[in-house]
Amino acid sequence: MKYKFTDSILFEDADFIVINKPSGISTLDERKDDLAPAILRLAKEYSSDAQVGHRLDKETSGALVIAKNPEAYRHISMQFEHRETAKRYHAVVEGMQDWDGFLVNLPILPLKDGKVVIDRAKGKHAETWFRTLKVFRGYTLVECMPITGRMHQIRIHLTCLKAPIVSDAMYGGPEIYLSDLKRNFHLKKDTEELPVMRRVALHAHSLSFNLMNGDPITVEAPYPKDFNVLVKTLEKYS
Repeated sequence: MKYKFTDSILFEDADFIVINKPSGISTLDERKDDLAPAILRLAKEYSSDAQVGHRLDKETSGALVIAKNPEAYRHISMQFEHRETAKRYHAVVEGMQDWDGFLVNLPILPLKDGKVVIDRAKGKHAETWFRTLKVFRGYTLVECMPITGRMHQIRIHLTCLKAPIVSDAMYGGPEIYLSDLKRNFHLKKDTEELPVMRRVALHAHSLSFNLMNGDPITVEAPYPKDFNVLVKTLEKYS
C-alpha cells in the first residue's frame, strides 16, 4: 500500500498541518540508506519549509503536528518546551487495570541498543498520567498523557506498572491471538495464526496546542484500521 501524505491531513492552516501518521513510517529519516520515505521528507515535498514539531515512534500511529514556516516551528517548539501542549495516547495493555488519573514519575535512561530503562541515579525526569477507558477480559484500553517527552516513555512506564502494551516485544508486551479469545476457534489447515495486532498497540489519539494567533486547538486522530480491529475484537469476546 502506497501512503499518500495528503490523505492523512486532519487539520491545516497557513502555519500548521496536523496529520494522522500511519504506523510503519518514521517521523525523520533514520538512516541514509532507508528506502522508505520519512514523514519529514514527504511533508517537505508538500510544503518546502516544513519541520516536524515532535516525533512519534515508527510503529506508533496518530496525531503529529508539522510547522509550515520557521515562525510556526519556533512557536510550536516553545510550546513543547514549556509543556503547553497536551498529547493524549490510547494504548491496549495487558491485565485489567483500574486507573483514574494515576501518575507515574520514574526517570528514564536510553541505552545504546535503542531501548530505555528506569534509572533513578542517571535517568532523566519523566512523568505520565494514566486513565482507564475500557476494561476487557484480560486487557484494558488506557489513555496515556505524557507530561515530559522522553523516548519510549509511555511504553516503559506501562511495563513498570506490570501492564505492558500489547505486541510490544521490546518491553514484554504479549501478542493477542483470536484463539486466546474465541471459544472453539478453528484454524484453517496449513495456515499459521497471526496476532490480531502486529505492532505496538499505541495510537496518538489527540493533540492540543495554540495556533499563531493564540487560539487553542485540539485535533483528534481516528483509530487506524488495525487498532480499531483490536479494540472491536476485545469488545466482542469480553
